[in-house]
Amino acid sequence: MSYSIITIEQKDKWNEYVQSCKIFDFYHTWYYHSLEKKGEPILFVYEVDNLIIAFPLIRREIDGINYSDLTSVYGYAGPISNMGFENICDFQMQGFKESFLKYLNEDKNVSVFCRLHPIINHDILVKKFGSIRNNGKTVAIDLTIPIEEQRSKYRRQFRSKIKQLRKKGYYLKKASTVEEIQAFVQIYNDNMSRVKAASSYCFDEKYFFNMLASEEFGSSVLLLFSESEITCGAIVTYSNNIMQFHLAATNNKFLHEGPMKMLIDEASLVGREKFMQYLHLGGGVGGKEDSLFEFKAGFSDTILDFNTWRFVHDKKIYDDLVSDKTDNYGIFSDFFPLYRDRESALV
Repeated sequence: MSYSIITIEQKDKWNEYVQSCKIFDFYHTWYYHSLEKKGEPILFVYEVDNLIIAFPLIRREIDGINYSDLTSVYGYAGPISNMGFENICDFQMQGFKESFLKYLNEDKNVSVFCRLHPIINHDILVKKFGSIRNNGKTVAIDLTIPIEEQRSKYRRQFRSKIKQLRKKGYYLKKASTVEEIQAFVQIYNDNMSRVKAASSYCFDEKYFFNMLASEEFGSSVLLLFSESEITCGAIVTYSNNIMQFHLAATNNKFLHEGPMKMLIDEASLVGREKFMQYLHLGGGVGGKEDSLFEFKAGFSDTILDFNTWRFVHDKKIYDDLVSDKTDNYGIFSDFFPLYRDRESALV
């Protein structure tokens, strides 16, 4: 049972393990975990023979007792490996499980919650213990099929609107100046104010500039212009073969034009240029199949499961903690762990 814990202070070591993996996303990187403010980021590494499994998590102290629990960053994380998970044998998976349980015991962790990645096939590992819960759907555009076939999957009115905007002269530009990036940040935060989004969805300029400067993954701010005016934009990331449509917003002045439809189509062309396999659009708010999800589903029939993994390691301590939060039972039956306050719920 061989494992090690890499802390956020060990940037180079963290990146070395992540970069050694067959497939990972920017959500797994040291940079993205360095943004975490609600706990201590760690990278659990199981390493034996030629196999590496790296599992990034956030360790949080539990008030009042000498125990902690583990969660994942916001987004799509989960374990990654230098081998395809389908090629890891049961004996190796059992070794990972035993090492992970040993760590949970030694570090006095009560429970674990993780948002899994819809594209990375790691469910077959974590389902060996704990439970997997479906938390909704996400949408991805398959960039490996011919562009004509890709566009044939768009909702008919979306195709019509994109053609209309192209005729009007709308065009894509990658932000290349500080002023363009600042303009996008303003549009993004104006959008968040308009929809009364939670503060966790609002970011300052530093967040965007630091992301663009990170060497751990590629990223761009894509802007759709009408003449000299930005109509909408998005910051996108590139990791391995996955392109994430990370944060996007429309200039309030152009909401009636629906330019985001053309931006997504143009982003898919950028992804193709970079040999990405997927443009992952994500899902609805909190994984719900809401109006945002329905909009994204208008671009593709590649609908993926967004699953979460929940595991209670110390049932006695867990039950004792929950006993102080009995009002959570039945009322919020889907959030986990039940002893956490609703505002810090993990679902």
